[in-house]
This record gives sequence, C-alpha cells and structure tokens, in this order.
Amino acid sequence: MNDYEIYNVSELDTPALAVYPGIVKDNIQKAIDIAGNNVLRPHIKTCKTAEVVKLMMDAGISHFKCATIAEAELLGMLKAKDVLLAYQPVGVNIQRLKKIIIAYPETTFSCLIDNTVSLKAIDEIFFEEPLAVFIDLNVGMNRTGLLPKQASGFMDACLNTKGVILKGIHAYDGDINDIANGSRTEKAATAYQIAAAVRQLAEQKSSRRMDLVIGGTPTFQIHAKQQDVQCSPGTFIFWDEGYSAFKDLPFNIATLLITRVVSIIDDKHLCLDLGHKAVASENPINKRVQFLNVDNVELASHSEEHLVVKLGNTAKYNIGDVWYGVPYHICPTVALYQQLQVIENGKRTQEWEVIARNRKINF
Repeated sequence: MNDYEIYNVSELDTPALAVYPGIVKDNIQKAIDIAGNNVLRPHIKTCKTAEVVKLMMDAGISHFKCATIAEAELLGMLKAKDVLLAYQPVGVNIQRLKKIIIAYPETTFSCLIDNTVSLKAIDEIFFEEPLAVFIDLNVGMNRTGLLPKQASGFMDACLNTKGVILKGIHAYDGDINDIANGSRTEKAATAYQIAAAVRQLAEQKSSRRMDLVIGGTPTFQIHAKQQDVQCSPGTFIFWDEGYSAFKDLPFNIATLLITRVVSIIDDKHLCLDLGHKAVASENPINKRVQFLNVDNVELASHSEEHLVVKLGNTAKYNIGDVWYGVPYHICPTVALYQQLQVIENGKRTQEWEVIARNRKINF
C-alpha cells in the first residue's frame, strides 16, 4: 500500500480506475530490457490511452498492434510508425480502415486475413492502392486463423491478388498460459517452429522477406530470444491479478480500482460501489478483484452497481471507507472507464482520457 496510497483520495468519485505513471514507465523499460525496441510490437488493447502510448513511443517503441478501428485511429493520430490491426476487418470496417489510412499518411497500416471471402472484399476496396496483410495462423488458440496445412494455398491467393501485399505471418499463442516456465517455454517453441516454417514458405513463394509477429504477454520473453521476430505483449503495461501468477515476469501493478463502502449489511457483509460496470466480470466471482488494504475478503455477490463482500467482522468498517482493488483482468476493465485518474507522488494530479474505449473516434 505504501506505493499506491492516494493522499487526496477524498477528491475522487468512485468507482475509479487509478493509474501510476511511474510504474507504467518502469514496466515499459522492463519489456525493453527483455526484448528490445526493435522486437517489441505492443498491443494497445490494454491501455487504449494516448498518454500511455506516448510513453512507449518516448521509450523508442515504434511498432504497435491493436484490435479495433478506434485503436488503429488513435495510433494514427499519434503518428505511430507502424500499426498492425490484429483483427480481420469485415463489412464496413474495411472502408473505415481505408479512411484511416488516407487520413494518417505518416503511419503504415496493415491487418490480418485468413480467408478468401475477406481477401476478395479487401481487394475490391484496395485494388488501386494495395493493403499490407499478415496471414493469421492458428497455432493452437483455435479462435481465428488458418491451420498450417491450409496456409500454402492461401498464400498463393494473396500473392495473386492486386489489392493486397503479403507482409508476413501472425501467430497468437494465447492458449499457452502455463505458470511453470519450463512447460510454457516448450509449448512456445512448438508454436514458433510452426509459424517459422510457414514464414519460410511464404518467403520462398514471394521471393522476399516476411515479418513474423508472435506471442502475447506470457510468451513474449521466450519468443524474443528467436531471430527476426516481433513480439506483442499487451497486459504488461498495466499488469493485473490474473498475470501476477507468472513470477518469472518482472512487471508490477500500475492500475488500481478505487471503491468505497456504500452499505453495511450485517456483521459479516458489506457492499461496495464496484459493480459489473466497474470491473471486468467475465470470470467467476472469485476472479474479479483482489484488495490490497483489506484482508480475508470473500466476494459474495455481484450485480450492475454493487459488490457484496463477506468478512470476519464488519464492525471496524465505516460507510465511505476507501478500498484499493487489483482487477483480475485489466484489459476489459479499462474499457469500462472514460478516464484514468493519474496518481503522482501519492496525489491525483490529472485525468487521462481512455479515448479508444469508444468504438469510433472520427472514422
């Protein structure tokens, strides 16, 4: 708590999400120490905030990954050098991506692709000025992407389509989340071997170098040891309770939920103003928030605006008491807040707009 206590917390409306820039900067430097500026392609799905992206850019990071058109536009507004939209655009989002590319010419944009239907749709819109694409490869996540055995024929289709330029291979191994470093390293090596073989095939077919973007936060330090790869951790920037189990990763909690006691129900239960709308709630109730300044807390029930907790004895707590919570999953938690409350030297000093939580900025 010594590193996180807010001395002017009485000025904060709750629930609030506090960010500690000093710890954010430290996390950025630790990622650079692990992988280097040229290898890192951080995913901004976690921060969604211009000021945080600027901190990464100030540290020398120039390549980024994102998940939405709004996040891509935010990076364009900041004149990031290279942006990969790690989500295959469909429908009107293809047109939106083209508008962003035109509006922000100082940024090079690319996107993922894994099927001929999308390839045809992108070709029709980008026929005159081709769009750089990465083939999305399924190395075990089983969410999007081609299976490796399907890659060869799809490469041929991409290389013979005027509206796209094949730039590389993308392989997200988010299914590899073993706490033990040994088993995680072994599985990551397998994912890399699969992706590297597909990359080599693409280079043979195209007669040019291909980028390989691979890994998320749990595996990026493993992949960073390979030659000629880009790694895209996201959660490292803020860290959270879910990833704190990875003791081999050196990052620290940089955002906290600030909540208050709003009702004392009985001698064992009280209620906080930390409902579904204030903390990511996709996980079971016992995996939503962990409190720093209160021990032996059991989460009893959760609804839109209320979090009921069970304690040994509520007699020592008062209405209005401030609790500091670590979210289990920070990425969707950030998306619930319009602003981050900036804490410097123990005081709230300003707000940072979470601009890319919106589905649309300008386009």
